[in-house]
This record gives sequence, C-alpha cells and structure tokens, in this order.
Amino acid sequence: MSRRRRAQALALLGVAVIVYVADQLTKNWVVANLPEGQTVPVLGGFLQWHFVRNPGAAFSFATGATWIFTILAIVVVGVILWQLRRLGSRAWALFFALLLGGVLGNLTDRLTREPGFPVGHVIDFISTPWMMPAIYNVADIGIVSGMVLFVLTSLLGLPIDGSPRARTTADHGEGADADGSAPDETAP
Repeated sequence: MSRRRRAQALALLGVAVIVYVADQLTKNWVVANLPEGQTVPVLGGFLQWHFVRNPGAAFSFATGATWIFTILAIVVVGVILWQLRRLGSRAWALFFALLLGGVLGNLTDRLTREPGFPVGHVIDFISTPWMMPAIYNVADIGIVSGMVLFVLTSLLGLPIDGSPRARTTADHGEGADADGSAPDETAP
C-alpha cells in the first residue's frame, strides 16, 4: 500500500472513530439523563430531544427483524475494510469513514443494548419535526451524510482509487476519441 493510500486509510479510520465516539457518548448521555418517550425542547420546535429505543431500521421499519440489520451492518463493515486497499480518493474515503462510523455506532447498540445480543435496540433521540417526522442519532447523521456524498461522488464519476476521472465523448465534443484526438478517418 502506498504512503498516500496508507494516510488516506488512517484518515478514514480517524473520521470513523470520531463519528463512533460522538455517537456512543451522546447515546450514553441520553440513557443516563433523558426521560424515555418524552420530548425535551432544545431550540423550540426546531430541535428537540426525544429518547426512544428503536428495534428496527429508519422510521422503525422492520422492528421484528433486528437480527437482520445486525448481520447487514457486519457485512457493511467488512466491505468497507476490504475496500481500504483500493482507496485513493478523498471523497470516497470520507464517504466510507462516515458510513463506517455510523454503522459501527448502531451496530454497537444492536450488540450491547437491551434486550440483548444481537437484537439490541438502537438509541434514537434527535428530533427535528420541521424537517422530518423521524427521530435519529449521531450514527444516523453519519450514515445519511455519507450516502449523500456517495451519490455526489458517483454522479461526478470519481474513481475510488483516486485516478483521474475517465473522460467521455461529451467531455471532448462530438466525434472525439476518449484520449481527445480526432477519430481515424482511414479506418474501415
């Protein structure tokens, strides 16, 4: 692994650790200090704390299938760690870092919180009723932010290995080859 890729992987892991630690610290604070099921205004209707234990996925989807989300999270972590060897793009590194930190945060809840391994409920507490009717956590913010970055990175066609973006005919004008030269008129 090149020095650049090693540095990129370490930066990825650093961002992932920051997301993970922030998620776990805030969840532990919520469990210790907030009443479950009650709304606590922070900034009026703009930001509220509302502590719930979520046995499912986003919007409490599939609440009876918590173990499936545990398996999926383990697979996602494995894929991210496997992709480290190919990583050369800062945008892709940030995407993987946000996703890894968020997935590990919620996976920790599923493995360690009530009702127990591997079906623990995820601690959610952030409520922004003006934006969406969901209640979420720091890990979810990391996951969603990472997915927005993934969409942008994909739309821009940025390669994961950090190599220059492949140029298309549209980049060169009609009739140009991928290397920017005019097509060979003598070829049949």
